[in-house]
Order: sequence, then C-alpha cells, then structure tokens
Amino acid sequence: MRIALPALIVLVSLHGSAQTPALKEAFRGDFLIGAAINTRQTEEKDTAAARLIPRQFDALTPENIMKAEIMHPAWDRYNFDPADKLVAYAQRNHIKVNAHNLIWHSQLPTFLRRMQDADSVRAYFVNHITTIASRYDGQVYSWDVVNEALNEDGTLRNSIFLKKLGPDYIVEAFRLAQKAAPHTRLYYNDYNIEQPKKRAGAIALIKKIQAAGVRIDGVGIQGHWKSGNVPLAAIEASILEFSALGVEVMFTELDLSVLPNPWDHNTADVGQVAANRAGMNPYTNGLPDSAQDLLASSYADLFRLFLRHKGKISRITFWGIDDGMSWLNDFPIRGRTNYPLPFDRNYQPKKAYFAIIATKNP
Repeated sequence: MRIALPALIVLVSLHGSAQTPALKEAFRGDFLIGAAINTRQTEEKDTAAARLIPRQFDALTPENIMKAEIMHPAWDRYNFDPADKLVAYAQRNHIKVNAHNLIWHSQLPTFLRRMQDADSVRAYFVNHITTIASRYDGQVYSWDVVNEALNEDGTLRNSIFLKKLGPDYIVEAFRLAQKAAPHTRLYYNDYNIEQPKKRAGAIALIKKIQAAGVRIDGVGIQGHWKSGNVPLAAIEASILEFSALGVEVMFTELDLSVLPNPWDHNTADVGQVAANRAGMNPYTNGLPDSAQDLLASSYADLFRLFLRHKGKISRITFWGIDDGMSWLNDFPIRGRTNYPLPFDRNYQPKKAYFAIIATKNP
C-alpha cells in the first residue's frame, strides 16, 4: 500500500520510528547508505549527530581528514590520528568506511605543490599510496584511489601528477594500491561522469586499468546536481554502461542544490569560485514549501531510479549529514544558505527524507 507523504511524516519521529525505518534499514539488501563525516562528528562532540549517524547510515566517508594535505603534511611526516579515530568510531558502530582519497590534484600538501623534480614527485606518489593504503588495509572497506582526474571533455586533467608522471599515473596508482591493500575495494571517483563526453573518458580509463591487469572494483559518480534538474536519463545510461564493464557503480557525494547556479554549466571543481550578486542567496530565512516539495520529488525520482538498478549499485552516499555542514553553503559562492540534504540544520528529517523512504512503498 502506498502511504501518502503527509501521513508518513506524522508517523516518523526525529530519526525514524518503529513504523518507518531509518535510511539504512529501508534500503538494506539494496545498497549501502552512507554520508560524509567531519572530525567533530567522528569524535562525537556533536551529540545530535552522534545519535543520528549510527541510526541512519551503514557507510561513512571522511570529508577531509584522509586527504593528502592533512594526512601527509610534510615529506617525512604523516598525521594518522584523525583517520585512526574515524576508523575506531566506525568499528564501534559497525559502519563501513570508504577512505577518501589517495590521489587528487587538490588539497595537496605545500611541499608537493612546490616540487619541480619528477623523481621527487614519483617518490612521494609511491610512498604516499603505499604507506597509507597498507596502514588501513582490512580496517577500511574501500578507497577512492584516484579522484577527479578528468576534464569535462573526458581528457586527463593537467594535474601535477599528469605533468610529472605521465598519462599512466592512474594505472600505476591502482597497481600500488592493489599491492598495498589487497583486502580493500578500489574505486575511481569523479563528478559529471554521467555526462556523455566525460563518461566516455571514464570508461576508457577503467578499460585501460583493466587491460593492464590491474584491479579496479568500482566507479563513483559524485551526484552534485540541482533540485528540479536532475539528469535522470544520463544517470541511467551511466549505470548501465559502467556496470557493463564488470565494476560496481556508486553515487558517492550526493546532494541536490536548491540555489541558483551562477554559471551556465555544472561543476564540482573546488578551485572555481563565483562572485555573489543579487538573487543568488534567496532562502536565508528558510526554504519555502514549494522548494521543499521540489527537492523531495527530485530525491524520490532519483531513488526510484536507483532501486530499478539496485543490483548494479553498491552504495549511495550523501555528501554531509545535515544542511548546515554542506560544502554547498560556500560553493561556488561563499556564505550562502543551501538546503541540499535529507536532514536540516537541526538534524530533523525533511520532506526529502520521507520521500526517499516512500520509494520503498510504491
């Protein structure tokens, strides 16, 4: 029996109830439900988040603490403490960790950005992957081995790794990770790879890794889209084309912005910024019902699509726990008030949450 959305809202308490399951329970057997988590949440300093996270999610991705600038701040020094705390937190709560990430062109340590010598970059590359991946093998479920290596046209991004190590650096990253972490799933992660040109580049990349005899277990489509304008046809085509390669498909950084896009294109490149102007921050006093409804219907459309292909999808991860911690409050314009996630700034479930749950009762 299909439950009308208003009735479903009445039935559910703050983080789910006996009548309506939590997200991870609703989709158990379909795919993991994950979220990005920050250090305040890992250390359980936020009591509301501490109650919500183990109730709602069975997978976590560290938002920043396993990125190179934090984990490997100096040539001969690693900072493992925040990641160790994350792993311990996940183990206590029986949650799987997707480690994020080993190789990315952004958020690099200062010493690496200043390197000019290719041999030094290669030494960093080998030591970084080997040291970190081996340390957490068997403790984390998976790694985003390489993150955002493609341009919008599907060609390789002109990163320090491409310039200093050449076009085979991605294959080599997976080869090193496979050796260092034989018990860990290995993924490629990127945004906009549901779009045809960039998708073709990702497919070529996966095939190249496979042809080299190197293991790649899955591909993560980030899912930074716009409420009311989710590219469902392109997403479905991507699920089919990527899964045909014999790899898992995941949606790894899902959020649906409700704010105006200052550009005529979609990007999640953190290096791009836009100037604020009139009309760019319309919901500082709250999200109106019409926008709440549009967000809810957009999430429902997405999850109905995910459920149609649940045998091909292994994980859905929201990029954040609640609206207040979303990176979209500061991207691509700083200081805006966005509402892209199923939980609001007080960790209360929104209409979007109930719409997602309701897709299990068509």
